[in-house]
Amino acid sequence: MFAAAELGRKLSKEEYDKDEPVLRNELLEAQMELAKSKFPVVLLVGGVDAAGKGETVNMLLEWMDPRHIEVNSFGIPSDEEAERPYFWRFWRALPPRGKLGVFYGSWYTDLIVGGALGDMKRGAMEHRTQEIRSFEKVLADDGALILKVWLHLSKKAQKRRFTELESDPHTRWRVTKKDWANWDHYDDFVRVSEAALRATSVGHAPWTVVEGEDWRYRQNAVARLLLNSLKARLGKQRPKVEAAASVPPTNPSQGKTVLGSLDLRQKLVKKDYEKKLEKYQGRLHHAARKAWEKGVSTVILYEGWDAGGKGGNIRRLTSAMDARNYRVIPIAAPTDEERQHPYLWRFWRHIPRAGRVTIFDRTWYGRVMVERVEGFCTEDDWQRAYSEINDFESQLTESGIVVVKFWIHIGKDEQLRRFEERKKIAYKRYKITDEDWRNRKKWDAYEIAVNEMIERTSTDIAPWTLVEGNDKLFARVKCVKTVCDAIEAKL
Repeated sequence: MFAAAELGRKLSKEEYDKDEPVLRNELLEAQMELAKSKFPVVLLVGGVDAAGKGETVNMLLEWMDPRHIEVNSFGIPSDEEAERPYFWRFWRALPPRGKLGVFYGSWYTDLIVGGALGDMKRGAMEHRTQEIRSFEKVLADDGALILKVWLHLSKKAQKRRFTELESDPHTRWRVTKKDWANWDHYDDFVRVSEAALRATSVGHAPWTVVEGEDWRYRQNAVARLLLNSLKARLGKQRPKVEAAASVPPTNPSQGKTVLGSLDLRQKLVKKDYEKKLEKYQGRLHHAARKAWEKGVSTVILYEGWDAGGKGGNIRRLTSAMDARNYRVIPIAAPTDEERQHPYLWRFWRHIPRAGRVTIFDRTWYGRVMVERVEGFCTEDDWQRAYSEINDFESQLTESGIVVVKFWIHIGKDEQLRRFEERKKIAYKRYKITDEDWRNRKKWDAYEIAVNEMIERTSTDIAPWTLVEGNDKLFARVKCVKTVCDAIEAKL
């Protein structure tokens, strides 16, 4: 793969100077068109040390409007980044639609460096490669144009480049002992890099290898690649996404369902409720404090029918924890900023630091329920969401986060009773809206969606806990106990 990038390609000064003003003008025009479009551009600039990655990024910032370019450079993770799943910092840095995001250092760095230096074993490398493929597919399915450039130098050319930089007092600082140590492992870096590029160069996220020794050739080639890719994409409709595998949903009218198997008659009398709630809130307080000391994070998800009692459940959890260590994230319709990014972006932003607890009041499951039933997204979008969600939750649990998912289930008659009650009580009246009544009319459609959601996303690593919610006291105790058990099991 890299042999073709060691042929000594060059561009004369005359050719470069003639092409530069034309290229710059066309890139600016394409960038202005991109700003009006509905897709982002993700440009990865990788390669061997001293191949010109920094100069290439600087060239793009000089030639194009920097106001519409977001440059991200990733080194050793900060404490804040290290306390979260690996891809958290990359999700946060994704550009919005209409902008170019340049990644100088990326999700490939640890894979290649760790593999070349022997710090990452084969199994871990294969797993990281699959995570990268999944991540890039999510971005491409959402409409992103992904371009990945690898700037290459031969071993002799790299040594020559290091020597040149060291000989100039103005650039001597750019070459470190670590660079020379890595040069000793050049062959290992090439072997691992080539394997990584081969495994991840696919139609929706291809790699382009560019010879980096001649700076004019390198800059012209990268600029041409970006320009041609933008021109090819602009004016076209979003590329057709491969349809997700579809599983026929269980129809409640055709037999037993997950929700239909719940016994909604379960109750707790007030006296037993108060005794059990005190017991489990005490356990939760101690478990949450110990989790904070040990750096174990927890993510708690609440979904359920309107008027199901999510708010009351959440209050019984939070009253047992230190307010400094938890956050409740209420999820409503996405903001304009959130709509400019992939669907899961707004949820990745709220993943807690080590030892903290984040409680989501409504969650990423809105895509396969509300957005599905109400037609706010395409069928392909919500069908793909099942695997994207499972992969997201897998990354959370693999990083050591405790994930607890609640569906609070109530009967249709009980929901109506609570709706009517809210209408009569002044301080509860704000809880009932026209939207709640509209959703109620689509109960059957939502029930089909919820059953399918549970069947396809209740996994060993992140199972759903179904809560019989007709009796609020019973539901509250069950939820607090479940969270206690989950955190204690992890500890």
